[in-house]
Amino acid sequence: MREMVSRGTTDTIAAIATPVGRGGIGIVRVSGALAESIMRAVMCKTLDARHATFSDFNDGEGVAIDRGLGIFFPAPHSYTGENVFELQAHGGPAVLTRLLKRCLELGARLAQPGEFTERAFLNNKLDLTQAEAVADLIEASSEEAARSAARTLSGEFSRRVFAITQALTELRAHVEACIDFPEEEIDLADRALQREKLEGIRNAHVELVHEARLGAVLRDGLTVALIGRPNVGKSSLLNYLAGDDIAIVTPVAGTTRDHVRATIHIDGLPIHLIDTAGLRETDDLVEKIGISRTWAAIEAAGAVLLIMEAGEMAGRNEAEILGRIPENIPKIWVYNKIDLYEGSQVSRGTLLAGADAQVKVSALTGEGMDELRGWLLRTAGWQPGEGVFLARERHLIALAEAGLHLGEANARLEQFELLAEELRLAQQAMSTITGDFSSDDLLGEIFGKFCIGK
Repeated sequence: MREMVSRGTTDTIAAIATPVGRGGIGIVRVSGALAESIMRAVMCKTLDARHATFSDFNDGEGVAIDRGLGIFFPAPHSYTGENVFELQAHGGPAVLTRLLKRCLELGARLAQPGEFTERAFLNNKLDLTQAEAVADLIEASSEEAARSAARTLSGEFSRRVFAITQALTELRAHVEACIDFPEEEIDLADRALQREKLEGIRNAHVELVHEARLGAVLRDGLTVALIGRPNVGKSSLLNYLAGDDIAIVTPVAGTTRDHVRATIHIDGLPIHLIDTAGLRETDDLVEKIGISRTWAAIEAAGAVLLIMEAGEMAGRNEAEILGRIPENIPKIWVYNKIDLYEGSQVSRGTLLAGADAQVKVSALTGEGMDELRGWLLRTAGWQPGEGVFLARERHLIALAEAGLHLGEANARLEQFELLAEELRLAQQAMSTITGDFSSDDLLGEIFGKFCIGK
């Protein structure tokens, strides 16, 4: 069992577990050694384990605060692995606050963000990837993301990581057993077996990295900046892709003074669109601030749509814009308003270069939009599939570190001491993913981003 060290406490915690605001039902959750005594004090009775019981919830004077369902989950068969008591009451803020205050009066303290899930991790009810998947499932913005978070929560990602870690352990044992023998006494079959096992581990690792990258893309999505001169149709394009009138559209140049953001989903992948202020020379102070923010958004984006009006020719302004965009950011020329021009006029835009691709679209009719969506998916590296699980940046970093050590191990197959050390470091890097090897600082960072009551 993992030691309860991250928050330095094993006391009883309580929190409102449902969102802030009014609702039909609200839940107050209590976890810890005092949960059972708090249950008896609030409900004036002992509840059968895991059975919902309808009763009054009483204050210290025996007066009912509310009526609802109480459920008691004895340890270790609970979410946190501790005694857990849940009060399901009416979802008014005043009612839930009074119930929480009563639990605190009876010896509980207010839970910190993510502390219930952290205790589930520390008590071996979840590993770290599953604990993170709880937050990802809550925050999922599409059905595909929710399904993938559920796969991670079910332990699919953890099982893949564990399989590689276990294979590394077995190979390490085999290698270390050879260290005490002179090289001439080591059977050639042993060397061949080690080489074969390491190759299998590296292949499994490469496959896992590919799937984890897809999961990270699905979780974080792709941020796309729409840039160009004023009045080329950036806001109209945003509105079409978003399927709503999110940005103000007028024929007046400089209408958009600051970012307008919208998130769309293409094949389940979140695409975060940023409609930026038109880039041009201006003496307007407010517009200058908007343009400055535009460049900051461009530098932070994962892709850029360079938007021009289809019948216009590129000029110095477009060249300057293109020159300031970091080379590593994927970009595409989008020739908008093709509905206004004949084919020969539209084709004038094809003379432009300097981007990865180009597409001709109409934000009025929708022509060319499927091609643009396809480019966005390819740029994000998204390949929808049933086996995708959500992954985080820290998972990719750990996998990359493990990959480096596996590469070094492959180069040290004839040097057993160095080979064993590289295998150990690879195993350690993989173990940080599931939390078998984690620092308190890492746990505090992860669980501190959860909502209170989860």
